[in-house]
Amino acid sequence: MRSSPNLASAALALCMVLLSFGSSALVEPKTELAAATSAWGQALGEGDPEKVLPFYSDDAVLWGTLSPTVRADRAALRDYFVTAFKVLPGLKVAFGDQLIRVYGNAAVNTGYYTFSYVKDGETKSLPARYSFTYVKNGERWLIVDHHSSAMPAAPR
Repeated sequence: MRSSPNLASAALALCMVLLSFGSSALVEPKTELAAATSAWGQALGEGDPEKVLPFYSDDAVLWGTLSPTVRADRAALRDYFVTAFKVLPGLKVAFGDQLIRVYGNAAVNTGYYTFSYVKDGETKSLPARYSFTYVKNGERWLIVDHHSSAMPAAPR
């Protein structure tokens, strides 16, 4: 049986399409995580804990920038954000460099961000560093561990 040139061309085209899906799959999780982190930042800027909490798994842990205690249940996370939005009115976040590493259905995003807020009519900023640990739940990446701390002053 002889193969036609059209069949060979179609097979080659199909192989190229399938290979392109394989290579994009290696990049896609990092892109998804960067988007999830950005969406978290947008939700934070809305000043409503109910918009931020869906980014966290039910068993998430938070070491918040403003808290001396770890928050390890939904009510404690909600309380943290309620307090943060009261203490830092107009809270926004801008991300700097992000180092995203993916390990199957788990991932870590480490970097720095700068919070801004309005105090006595003046915009203030608070630079901080963070680590978000994510786990993929269905199609969504959820935060299971979030550590944030104020950026230390440079050594003298």
